[in-house]
Amino acid sequence: MFSKTRKFLFLLVILALTTTAVSACSTSNSDDVHLAMLPLDQMPMDIQNAPVAVQEAYRFNTANPDIMQDIPCYCGCGGIDHTSNYDCYVSAVDANGKITFDNHALGCSICVDITQDVMRMLNDGKSPQDARAYVDATYSKYGPSNIP
Repeated sequence: MFSKTRKFLFLLVILALTTTAVSACSTSNSDDVHLAMLPLDQMPMDIQNAPVAVQEAYRFNTANPDIMQDIPCYCGCGGIDHTSNYDCYVSAVDANGKITFDNHALGCSICVDITQDVMRMLNDGKSPQDARAYVDATYSKYGPSNIP
């Protein structure tokens, strides 16, 4: 009978440790970063119908011009007068804040990859300057920066 009690206690301890470990993994960190994202329903249908990574890139990029206008693109879009990664997504913003979307990033994986990398780094607690340095180091092999 003593061995059954020991087995029961052992299983109880294992269950308690497992429950503690699972709950520790599922708690949210109060330092979580929440990136600004433009709602998808405010996007044109071609963006709403794009793959999720493209949708997220448009939503983030358009909601964060202060960050993304300082992030270069290396896809060669400087030839079409883009001066930052932001320009791959937004061609104009009028005085009332109405965005005219650029469709360039819909078909350019480099533009989207750059934006996704910036999002990931900001989520990881890195600064926009860290993200810029990473983009320069990683993507400069594809061509010149489009930031004059």
